Amino acid sequence: MPKLIFINLPVADLDRSIAFYKAVGATKNPMFSDETAACMVVSDTIHVMLLTHDKWKGFTDRAIPDAHASAQVLLCLSEDSREAVDAVVARAAQAGGQADPNATQDYGFMYGRSYADPDGHIWETMWMDPAAIAAGPEAFAANELQPA
Repeated sequence: MPKLIFINLPVADLDRSIAFYKAVGATKNPMFSDETAACMVVSDTIHVMLLTHDKWKGFTDRAIPDAHASAQVLLCLSEDSREAVDAVVARAAQAGGQADPNATQDYGFMYGRSYADPDGHIWETMWMDPAAIAAGPEAFAANELQPA
């Protein structure tokens, strides 16, 4: 069985967050969702658990930071193309998120942008040229690969 990742995020408004994550491509798994939490499936191995603040407090005594004012983690998902990166950021913005809270990164062989969900959690989305992946970073550094 492959390892699964469950990313737990505190959210102020569960319904708003469910709608946002659906807009950026996740599906809700009702089997692991209730009025205090929603399991949003990103892929077969990636799940985002949206937890109301009260539910979150049942897991830790640590304070919930204001993700609009600070960042503890940057979550990154890959996409199949530069266009797909742009499309997911556009969907995030249309669904009430913030496009590009961090600067766009364009290295030719790698392209990345970011968005923040309505609670301020930052997601990066990136594409990397398959030739660069196969050749490795040393080849690019040695100018064996030219930026796209």
